[in-house]
Amino acid sequence: MAHIAVVDDKEILRDSLEAALSREDHTVVTFADPVDALEQIKQQRFDVVVSDLKMPRMDGLTLIRETRSAGCDTPIIMMTAYATVSTAVEAMKLGAFDYIQKPFEIETVTVLIERALEHARLRRENEALRTSVKDLRAQRKLVGAGAVMAGLREQLDRVAASHATVLITGESGTGKELVASYVHEYSPRADRPMLCLNCAALSATLLESELFGHERGAFTGADRTRKGRFELADGGTLLLDEISELAPPLQAKLLRVLQEGEFERVGSSTTRRADVRIIATTNRNLELWVSRKRFREDLYYRLNVLPIAVPPLRERVEDIPELVEYFMKSARTADGAADVRVSREAMRLLTGYAWPGNVRELENVCCRATTLCRTEKIEAELIEPWLRPRAVKLEGLTSLRDGRMLEDMERQLIERTLQRFEGHRAKTAKALGMGVRTLGMKLKQWREEAAAASRSESLPMALPAGV
Repeated sequence: MAHIAVVDDKEILRDSLEAALSREDHTVVTFADPVDALEQIKQQRFDVVVSDLKMPRMDGLTLIRETRSAGCDTPIIMMTAYATVSTAVEAMKLGAFDYIQKPFEIETVTVLIERALEHARLRRENEALRTSVKDLRAQRKLVGAGAVMAGLREQLDRVAASHATVLITGESGTGKELVASYVHEYSPRADRPMLCLNCAALSATLLESELFGHERGAFTGADRTRKGRFELADGGTLLLDEISELAPPLQAKLLRVLQEGEFERVGSSTTRRADVRIIATTNRNLELWVSRKRFREDLYYRLNVLPIAVPPLRERVEDIPELVEYFMKSARTADGAADVRVSREAMRLLTGYAWPGNVRELENVCCRATTLCRTEKIEAELIEPWLRPRAVKLEGLTSLRDGRMLEDMERQLIERTLQRFEGHRAKTAKALGMGVRTLGMKLKQWREEAAAASRSESLPMALPAGV
């Protein structure tokens, strides 16, 4: 069923088209005045516009021109009793979908409308797919036959069948994006686009534009109207990665979309709607952030409808051999590396390591080993130097608070590693198996907490000097 606008100054034609298209289960809105039609086309979403060429106050070519300049790409079918080659060429140049000469059979118009709807659908999907290629790496499968992964897959299958919002939590490198892709691929929306947006990668202004789109001239550099991820993902799924980093004003706007399904482009007062399933991911404890007033409580409950906790690699050690084989095979396929095997000692070393960087760190080690190995077998001596620097001992960790022990352990481990590398962030991040950006965000968070605690004369911990 489509939402169709019919624009013609002759009542009999409007009524005929409305009756015929309504029988096809389309919703039809008719306009006798093209100026009124243009205002409505700018304000609400039509799937197809069918317009006459010769009309009082505004002709069909001007209607096309004004519609396109407003950033509306709705397919427009032009009707006229005065068809000439020049007007047909002009209409197509301005962006008309097709051109039909009066008098015509109603079936001819309905066929054109179906073609226009299919064309618009393919164009939206193509635009969305081009965007998603930039956002998501090639899809990989969930690897692991252990009990932990079997339980996760069972949960994902139930979650995928729903249309409800999903919140995926887990440490960095556990594969939260891959889990989100799995949910989409096995959902009723699988034939629609899935787009991804990293909430920590952009400034608040650019992030708002990426989410909701913007009008031409809305801000410096906005030289054309642009659709946001919500419009591009209409009918599909939108993955919001690192949702905890969303700025408070955007948290409020996202809450409105989740509640009402409505939003406005930046620089526009026109309300738009989109049917999008939200999947959010985070490596933070959002309940803790809510208690610290860093994340909206109402948004948290809107997101946490279907929670999924992705286990760290240390909790599914039985999957490491299968993961190693999978990553080595991928490296051979991608880089043309030699077919090598992993020795028993090397596998024992891999399965005995804590993997603070989780599956992502294991993938990097496997790719490196496959590429650099000069023999038919990967020995422990090759990979051991890559693991040893990360094996920071945990003895002596103190001041662990009830309910926040893991957070305190992480903080003290990072502080000790920073001291060990004399405040060098890149070396510290590499040793801990995390990104430099992630490390920087954690340090910034702790500095802010330390400043707040200092003001209240309560400072449980201090960061190393010079960090």
